[in-house]
Amino acid sequence: QVQLVESGGGLVQSGGSLRLSCAASANIFSIYAMGWYRQAPGKQRELVASITIGGSTNYADSVKGRFTISRPNTKNAYLQMNSLKPEDTAVYYCNARHPVLPDREYWGQGTQVTVSS
Repeated sequence: QVQLVESGGGLVQSGGSLRLSCAASANIFSIYAMGWYRQAPGKQRELVASITIGGSTNYADSVKGRFTISRPNTKNAYLQMNSLKPEDTAVYYCNARHPVLPDREYWGQGTQVTVSS
């Protein structure tokens, strides 16, 4: 069983930056796509950014130009968040998904990001 552990969340003022980290218990990011999701109170979980095995990235329109996803090795991934806005406040989750086997999907426990105005 693979475990994903997020860290780096916290309280930041509007316009500030945070970097979220996702550490996997195994070297899975060479064979699993990786994504960052978030869920705000009363809202559905949404995809924020993703990176394929080949390194292609995708971003939600709301974060384009402000957030950057990276995966420097097979066990760690990051989400650099700049120019944060109060509407970015949410619990952020790390996700790993096998591109072919739909039951091979893992989630982290989440890390809270709060942006004050």
